Amino acid sequence: MITLANLSPQKGAKKDKKRVGRGPGSGLGKTAGRGHKGARARSGFKSKPGFEGGQMPLQRRLPKRGFNNKFRREFDIVSLTQLDSFEAGQEVSQQALVEAGMVKPGRLVKVLANGEITKALTIKVDRVSKQARELIEKAGGTVTQEPVAAE
Repeated sequence: MITLANLSPQKGAKKDKKRVGRGPGSGLGKTAGRGHKGARARSGFKSKPGFEGGQMPLQRRLPKRGFNNKFRREFDIVSLTQLDSFEAGQEVSQQALVEAGMVKPGRLVKVLANGEITKALTIKVDRVSKQARELIEKAGGTVTQEPVAAE
């Protein structure tokens, strides 16, 4: 009967630790696999990440392209089709969109004119595209854009 007391790993599943510097018969005696002299042969050797022994490191060999704007503002996109799922006359704010699971909390919201809207809604978000605004107002709704900080 197998119990926790007599469990053992399968044959070949566990290997013994390589014992270096234990004489010439082991194949890893004398220099213990470190080679002769040089920084890597010494105790306490440390190398900087990315250091390639004086060769030009990969991060410097690769071309750098493009520009990352650290002031970029990312908007969560909401389409008119998604807004159509709200009830007529309802006020659709960022909080209402978060509760509906359409956007993540704390993100900026932009409404785009994807699809159609058939209900009159009051929309209060950070951004609305020109075409989306026209379609919302055509359906009898109103749009108010909340000012985005640092414009």
